[in-house]
This record gives sequence, C-alpha cells and structure tokens, in this order.
Amino acid sequence: MTKIIKWLSLFFIIGALIATATVYGILTLSLPELSGKKQVSDISSNTSLERDALGHAVINAKSRKDAAFTLGYAHGQDRFFQMDLLRRNAAGELSELFGKAAVGLDKKMRFHQFRKRSKKILKSLPPEHTEILKRYAQGVNLAQSHTPYSSFEYLLTGASRKPWLPEDSLLVIFSMYLDLQSKTFNRDLTLTYIAEQFGSEMVGFLTQPSQYQAALDGSEFELVEYAIPSINKSLFTNVTHEIHEPKDIGSNNWAVTGRLTESGNALLADDMHLGLAVPIIWYRTQLNYVENDKNYQITGVSLPGAPAVVVGTNGHVAWGFTNAYIDTADWIALDETQETKTIHERIVTPDKEYMYSLEKSEFGPVKHIAGKKYALKWVAHQDYAVDMELMNLERATNVEEALSIAKTIGIPVQNMLVTDSLGNAAWQATGAIPARTTPTEIAIKPEVFDTNWQYDAVDVPFMVNPENNRLWSGNSRVVSVEQDKRYGNGGYALGARAKQIQQRLFEKEQFSEHDFYQIQLDNQAIFLKPWQALLLKVLNLSPEKYAQDIKLVENWGECACADSVGYTLVRRYRSALINKLFSPIETQLRAEGLTLAPIKNDLEPAAWQLINSFTDQWLPPSVASWPELLSTTYINMKSDLLNKHTGSDSGSLSQLTWGAVNELNIQHPFSEQIPLLSKLLDMPKTPAFGDSFMPAVQGTSFGASQRLFVQPGLEQKAILTLPGGQSGHPLSPYYRAGYNDYIEQKNTPLLPGEIVHRIDFEKR
Repeated sequence: MTKIIKWLSLFFIIGALIATATVYGILTLSLPELSGKKQVSDISSNTSLERDALGHAVINAKSRKDAAFTLGYAHGQDRFFQMDLLRRNAAGELSELFGKAAVGLDKKMRFHQFRKRSKKILKSLPPEHTEILKRYAQGVNLAQSHTPYSSFEYLLTGASRKPWLPEDSLLVIFSMYLDLQSKTFNRDLTLTYIAEQFGSEMVGFLTQPSQYQAALDGSEFELVEYAIPSINKSLFTNVTHEIHEPKDIGSNNWAVTGRLTESGNALLADDMHLGLAVPIIWYRTQLNYVENDKNYQITGVSLPGAPAVVVGTNGHVAWGFTNAYIDTADWIALDETQETKTIHERIVTPDKEYMYSLEKSEFGPVKHIAGKKYALKWVAHQDYAVDMELMNLERATNVEEALSIAKTIGIPVQNMLVTDSLGNAAWQATGAIPARTTPTEIAIKPEVFDTNWQYDAVDVPFMVNPENNRLWSGNSRVVSVEQDKRYGNGGYALGARAKQIQQRLFEKEQFSEHDFYQIQLDNQAIFLKPWQALLLKVLNLSPEKYAQDIKLVENWGECACADSVGYTLVRRYRSALINKLFSPIETQLRAEGLTLAPIKNDLEPAAWQLINSFTDQWLPPSVASWPELLSTTYINMKSDLLNKHTGSDSGSLSQLTWGAVNELNIQHPFSEQIPLLSKLLDMPKTPAFGDSFMPAVQGTSFGASQRLFVQPGLEQKAILTLPGGQSGHPLSPYYRAGYNDYIEQKNTPLLPGEIVHRIDFEKR
C-alpha cells in the first residue's frame, strides 16, 4: 500500500510538472519579439521602438504619423487584451469574449450607443487626425500578426483576436467617460427620486454644503443649518444596507510657479486615482519625432488604445489632470405627449444571440424609474465629446499656448494644471462642457430644456499665475461660488482632501520634487478627527467593557498607518453609522435600482446634524435612544470586521490593523475568477499606506494610478512611479517592472534609462 501511495504521489507530481511546463510553453509562444528588424509598408520613413529595463517605450520617428504607427505596435505587443477589453466594454461587446455572463453589462453599455457614436465622430475628424488613428491601428494589427499565438486570455476564453479599427481608439476614450462621469448622471437620478418621494427639503438637507471647501479663489458657500426634514417611521427596517463609498475617481494635482522653486521653473505634481488592476492602465511612453522641421520629445504616460500622451511633458510645458466633476448631464422627465421609439440590437455570445431593446427620445436614451420615463442628456452623447485634440498639447511652448489648445480638447472634463519652463502655472477646466448655462441636479421638464446642449462651451474657467503662486485640485469644487451657478455640481468629492493639499502648499515657501512627493504620501487623518472624538465618547459610556478599544482609538496615530488598529475602528465606524442613519432612504432607493452611493460624501454635514440633534424623528423604532443607536452601531461594526478578518466575532482586535484591513491587492481580472492563477498573475500584496479624504488615496484595489513630479525643462530630475509593469504578459520581464519602486515610494526617473531592446522598422 505504501508503494502505491508513493507511485501515485510521484505520478501526480510528474503530472503537475508536465502541466506547468505545458502552460509555460504555451505562454512562451505568445511572448512578443523585443529586438530585430521589420520590413513594413505602413510608414513614410524608418522608425524605431526602443525599451529600457522598465520597458519604457521610446519611439523615434520622422513624423507624428509614423510615431503613431510605432506606438500602436508597442501597445499591440504589450497590452492588446487590455485594449480589447476597453473597446468592448464601451461598445457593449464583452459577451463575445465572456458569453452569457456579460450580457447584462453589455445591455447597460448599449444604452449609450458608443460604437455608433465613434463611427460618426471618426468621419468628422480633421484628415490629419483620421490618418494618425489609421496609422496607429495599422501598428497595433501588425504587432498582432507578428505574434501568431494568442495571449493566454484568449486561450482561456476560447475567443479570437479581432483587428483594431481607427474607431476603436475613440471607444477607448468613451470608456474613460464611463469611468469618470457615470457618477454624475447616477447622482442626478438619485436626487430626482428623493425629491419626488421625500420632497425638495430632503434633497437640500442631504446635499448641504460642508465646511470642507477649497476653491482656488477662496470663495465658500455659506454654511446654514438646514431644518431636519421629517421621515416616515414605517420606512425603518431591521436591515441596514451598505451605502458603497464613491471612489472619487479623478485624482490630485497641484503646482507652484517658478517663484517657489530654486530653478525658477514651475513644478507640477499629478496622481490620477483609478481602479488598480493587472495590467495597469497607463503605459510609459516617450515620443521623439520631427514635424515641420522641428524636433519634439514628449515623455509621460499613454493610454493603450489611443495614440496620445495623456499626462506628461514636452520640455517646455508639463500637464496633468484630475476629474472636474462639474455637471455634464441632465435628465428630462417625459410625459405622455413626448414621442419615443424603440430600436433593437443584437448582443452576440459564442453560443447564441440576445436582443437588446432601447427606447429613445429626441433628448436621449430613456430609463424607467418608478413608473416614469426619464431621458438622459449627457455630454458623452454629443458630437463634441471625443476628438484627438489632446495631441496638440505636445507642441505647446508655454502655458498661454497650452490653455488655448486645451479649449478644444474632446475628453471627459478635467481640471488641467499646466506649468512651463518660464515659471508659469495655470488651471483650466478642460474637456467637453455643454454650453447650456442652467445645470440642475433634478430632472427637468421638456419645455425648459436648453437647446445650447448641442454646442461645446467656449466660456471655460481658468486661472493663471495666482498671487499666492499655488494651484491645487482634488475632485472637489475648484470654481468660484459664482461660477458654480454656471457649471453646477456633478458629484464633487468632499473637499477634505483638496483642503489638506492646500494646507500643505502653504506650509513652505520653496518646493522640490521631493517635497511634492511627500504631499502625495500624506496620510494624516485630519478629516477623521471629529469621528475619533465621537467614537471615544461612545466607548467611554462603558469604559470597563471597552478598555482595550478605548486605548486603541486614543492611540490611533491620527493617520492611515499600516500598524494602526484605532484608525480602522474610527474609519469603519464612520461608514457604519452613516449607513445606519440613512438606511430608510437607501432601502426605498434600492427598490427602484437606485442608491445613495453617488451622494454618500455629501451626507457628511447631514450626518453630524442628526448626531448632534438627537431628533426622535430619525431614531429607528428598534432602539430606545440615540446613545443606544451609537453604541449598537459600533458593536455590529466591530463584529462584522472581526468575522471578516479573523473568522470569529471573538477574534483579536490586533488583527484589525489598517495595513491588513485595507491591504493593497492589485489583481488580474482572471485571477479573481481562477484563484490558482493569482501567484502567476497578480502583483504582490502590500500593507495599506493610505485611504480616502487625504492626499495618499488608497483602497484595496484603488488609488494613485501614477505619481508624477516634473519641472518642464528639468526632466532629468522628474519622477514617475506606476503600480505595475509595462507588459500584460506574465512571463515578460516587464510584467512587474517598477512595481516595487511604487510600493517602496522610490524616485523612479521619468526619463528612460539605458536601452536594452530595439526594433527597427524599415520602409518596404
């Protein structure tokens, strides 16, 4: 028997080794060639693609069109599956890859008709931009033809690769609209429903201004304590739904003029906050090309799928973005007199076809909520939503030129900060902004619809060289109180993070790249101090019972530090209490497929008003008093935390360090479904080093998708770190290259290092 067990064990070991060798063999066949010569017909002159030890793509071309071709080749080699997901997600075509499981998501995306819009916009672009998209697509497809074996993602799904089309690059930009602006129209729909079911007084109460305001001009909305509206006691249930926190997608950036640097060059910092996955969203890129007898060098990050450097520097100017969250959507409440029509589209899976029916009106696609029809007017549905004007920033020589160029860029509206080598710094709202001047958070009637929706705004706000020599944004309101009437609130982040950045910028009179790096890593929990004080009051109602808890909360470190248990307790108590306070509204919203999530950060002032007032009207019938509510919320929150992270509600509090609870876990989408692939595909886990409401933003799979610090003209001192590598191939030397620098907060150079691979493209 022992011999049989030994032979079986040996058999399984050999089988496992053979299986592993087979997998690695197949993966090796799909690795792209990184060096050599290629004879091609899709270029005007010879070009080259070089890579350094990080896989930084360095492109040398004699025209911008040839540079686009070569960048397409690089993206196609390293990131084709990622690009494929972006275009398919925006177009509602994921079912072709993932089958029936993706049909629901595809229906949600087809609501926006982005494939049709991309085809239409492509026909209207300037010929030079159309040609660049065409050349880029040719480069992508050539790279695929040079890699005859599909990457492992296609082998696992059984799908085949489809050629890249010029219109697909526009779909990639539309995918960013979905990431960056979905909160805006969801927010308005939520507020419309609240207004109808609970009254306008409830809307005002839930969205009242907070003390956390950090507009560039210093203007603030007056803080007036709203009357607490009544709420029907029958809405209270024993179920408390979690109101998911919005991820404040869109980032930090700040800048100082040359008056505050040793060199006299202006200094820019930019860290875009997005979901973190494998592969990462950005791609290290340097474009070197000649245009009209001028040499250009642009260094930064590109978005695989598009032929532009999104954030970076050209030696004269540097630019970076944060999501602006001004109001770019309106819902129109339709009545029985408004005509609609229904169109039908096929959603294809490998096994069968599904039909999707979309109701449309003259204003836009239609949703049904609580028996009523609402049409969405969203800037992403307009012809001016997407273009390739971002590429023109590559040729700006100073801030003034950059601001002029940026007025025509078709992207989701951003807070663009731009600096130059002359010491100038500026902010401008950049991207597609509707010309309508009466934004609203509540659905409007058709008769008051503003026909200026069809035009792109020209009255964009900006600021150049402020007297204090400092600029900042963090997804909260940047425009003045007066300008807010024109541009509206599209889901601004709570201003605590921006206010903390502002505070740091006024602590010094001279800054370097190192100083800016420290601001990006600032995890001090200034915003949570009142919540820590509240929790201590609650715990001290039973000091003997909560002796250990009190000690941990008192010694929380006032930071989102990896070893702090107290921070975990304070942070999660805030979320749990807000969930509890507004549960009656959340429950009713969920019955209609809606949620308070898009306005959860708006709830901060209302939450404190309820906590401080102890009004009986909002006290759930299941508890006898407000002190009991505050205490039981902590008990339940703590129990849930312990069960999740220790397996028992009697587990040790010492296991609830913030580093463990909020551990950074950057995963490949396939490893989430097939955990056995985790070791091969995922980035190494690392303890938490940040959170929301502070400059060092970090969640378990969310945070700074890049960290950039640059003085234009002094790029040799610039820093760029990314939370992952260049390649999406797990056996590539570039799969994880640079990740350790990111988590260890090292100064990875922006500029490429010594070249280790080179592909020469020779015109056939």
